[in-house]
Amino acid sequence: MSGFDDIYRENILDHYRNPRNHGTLESPDITYEDANPLCGDLIRMDFKLKDGTIEQVRFSGHGCAISQASASMLCERVEGMALEEAKKIGRDDVLEMLGIELGPVRLKCALLALKTLKAGVYGIQQWPGEEEESTR
Repeated sequence: MSGFDDIYRENILDHYRNPRNHGTLESPDITYEDANPLCGDLIRMDFKLKDGTIEQVRFSGHGCAISQASASMLCERVEGMALEEAKKIGRDDVLEMLGIELGPVRLKCALLALKTLKAGVYGIQQWPGEEEESTR
């Protein structure tokens, strides 16, 4: 089993060192940022939507290898996915992508990207700190 753990660890390190979909999008339809104040991890996700599909997604931020690799893997998975399908991604999906056992502290790191994704796709369409639009 440790051979599989080594493969998954290498995959995590690859996503950390060479993140997929890293950066920001100009004029995103949705932007959301969240942080884990206990460890200092921060993830921002930008989404461009077209016809109910996540046409493009990018993440930025900083943190440990687990949080950043999780964001990279999750963005890679949801790009091109229907928004309704992305809403169905859950904790177990993220843990399966990572492929290693995680303790409670690392679990929060791994799930920060999912928390950010969920907040974004469920309709929070403004990055915290930006001026509030007038209510409609």
